[in-house]
Amino acid sequence: MSKLDNLDLRLLLELVRDPRAQVSELSDTLGVARNTAQSRIRRLLRTGAVRGSGREIDLEALGYDVIAFITIEVSHRELDGVIAGLRTLSQVLEVHEISGRGDVWCRVTATDTHNLQSALRSVLRIRGVIRTETVLALHEHIPYRTEPLLERLAQHPTDTTRSTDKS
Repeated sequence: MSKLDNLDLRLLLELVRDPRAQVSELSDTLGVARNTAQSRIRRLLRTGAVRGSGREIDLEALGYDVIAFITIEVSHRELDGVIAGLRTLSQVLEVHEISGRGDVWCRVTATDTHNLQSALRSVLRIRGVIRTETVLALHEHIPYRTEPLLERLAQHPTDTTRSTDKS
């Protein structure tokens, strides 16, 4: 995909905020002609920068080629503060409190390894972070999905307790 300009980025932001926004609403919000908004949306969909519903953005199209998973050990009294600190870092995509080794797991993105190192330093500066362990994602084989789960539930609507597929 060619480089995204400011209008593309603002359009993606509006689509993430409200994936069901109508083209006329988007054009009004962004201050552009309806045809401009429509053609930009088509191009973003065609090139894969935005997928399906409008909430799934291809991070590579934004220049973020690196995905890493960080397990964070936290001083338990500082857990809420650590999560609040992670919330302020724009490269943090999601955060989960976990069991097992470590206390918090987060997925981050970066433009390259130097940018990732900078993000990791920001995480380590958060009060209450004791240590981190980082794993790089090499390739996404199955993106986040809910369709198979919904299909199974639709076939067996009263059976929500099954934990494994019988395939």
